[in-house]
Amino acid sequence: MVMLRLSLMLVVFVDVMGQGLILPIISTLLISPDSTFLAPDTGHATRNLMYGALLSTFYIFWFFGAAYISKLSDYIGRKNGIVICLIGALAGYILTVVAVEMSNYYLLLLGRAISGFTAGNQPIAQAALVDVSRDDDERTRNMGRVVVAAALGLVAGPLIAGLLSDTRILGDYATLQLPFVVAAGLIALTLVLILMFFHDTRTDRRKIDFGISEVFVNLWRVRSRPVVLKLGLVFFFFELGLNSFFIYLNDYSLQRFGFDTLQNSVLLVVFGLTMALASGILVGPLGQRYRKIPIVTVATLVMMLSLIVFTLNPMASLSYVLVIPIVVGFAVGYPTILTLFSASAGKAEQGWVMGISIALFTLGSGLVSLAGGALIGINVHLPFVMGILCCGIALALIATLWRGSDVQAIDTRQIQADGG
Repeated sequence: MVMLRLSLMLVVFVDVMGQGLILPIISTLLISPDSTFLAPDTGHATRNLMYGALLSTFYIFWFFGAAYISKLSDYIGRKNGIVICLIGALAGYILTVVAVEMSNYYLLLLGRAISGFTAGNQPIAQAALVDVSRDDDERTRNMGRVVVAAALGLVAGPLIAGLLSDTRILGDYATLQLPFVVAAGLIALTLVLILMFFHDTRTDRRKIDFGISEVFVNLWRVRSRPVVLKLGLVFFFFELGLNSFFIYLNDYSLQRFGFDTLQNSVLLVVFGLTMALASGILVGPLGQRYRKIPIVTVATLVMMLSLIVFTLNPMASLSYVLVIPIVVGFAVGYPTILTLFSASAGKAEQGWVMGISIALFTLGSGLVSLAGGALIGINVHLPFVMGILCCGIALALIATLWRGSDVQAIDTRQIQADGG
């Protein structure tokens, strides 16, 4: 049982690790003037557009993969779903190594597409841990392990990227390919452990009865659920506010302050540690003491004001500090909105409503990546300005859409359920 839990936690770890690992390296490859990955005559605006297209490809393919592969695990089994995702991740890393070695942008694009489509491992691993839990207490402990694994992955990704690519630390052994080689090794180890120790507790199999339109059908259903629609609109712009910052943080730091891969990796480590600590320390006590809607309102306001300060900051070293309140706002607001999402649907619809949140997250991230690539080519501050505007729209939607008795009633029920 210990090896089974370790295997599933490792699945979550490597899934989250990849997002923090790729960003500082891609910034160096595509944006740094010292990089030879692109032709020397590639213009500044073109480099940023290629950067945005690369990240957008990952998120758009994740948008579709999250809808299909996670649901597919209900039909073909959790183990098979996890194995498909791990093989896809392994293939994505191998293609990335080859692409960097050959300086081939289109091969890199293909690697990100495969990685994105198979990036839905975390919800499958969570479902598998629920399946193997013997009672509510064990289920709670297993969900806590998921949070720990995700937090470790969020920190480990940029650390691996920064340390293994820096010649000041590893000398001639350091390359931009090495972090991906190590990541591929961790994926391979995880795959072996899953094959050895994970056996599905659910052996029933169903005929696959969903197709390519599944993700759009799920989103279309929201129009008949006004409460979910109101929550979803706020969530969408709240996510856009953070992702306009997170996705272009490394690109911005490189262009504005000249950060190298290691410095950008450290910036993401601060991001990950803050996310883990704020989620673990603040969310529970705040949720017990205050209603959810005021928490989301204040968290969004903190995020917006902190983004303004970060954008106006002229000091490189201060960036490591100013990233903290932005992340704290998101770390508190994100799970609180998800709690409201959960309360807006019955037990039989929890998978659907959580799927809506993932779809909104990935779709929004893809749109931000595309728009940000064009904007940062015009002015380095513009992606963050977009994030500030999105936070402002989220606050306006809270003030208008969430004033109704339908959304307020969910918040009241949550207070009663929490014993408030």
